[in-house]
Amino acid sequence: MIRFLADASLRDAIVSGCLRREPAIDFLSTNDATLAGVPDPEVLALAAAQSRIPVTSDWKTMPRHSGQLLETGGSSAGVFLVKQHTPVADVIEALLLVWAASDADEWKNRMLEIPES
Repeated sequence: MIRFLADASLRDAIVSGCLRREPAIDFLSTNDATLAGVPDPEVLALAAAQSRIPVTSDWKTMPRHSGQLLETGGSSAGVFLVKQHTPVADVIEALLLVWAASDADEWKNRMLEIPES
């Protein structure tokens, strides 16, 4: 089962749109996880502890921190990067497709752009 975690940089409309389209999806919002102001390594640790894929628009620091986690022997459920200018509907469609048509193991320790360019 795929579970998502929105970090503080992700637009709220993406989480609410996913939940509106598919109420069964497990997508923890920034507010519900109280992640505002939480450093990336702590967000990644929380996501790993809960087997959640972080979904972020933080292209500056999240890839570096995710890489450091893996280099030091840590593990993650994956990291999905979303460009700020990507239409919300496209991101929602991509996340719903991942959720419905793949297995969590497919994304383990991977970092990729959603939707892919």
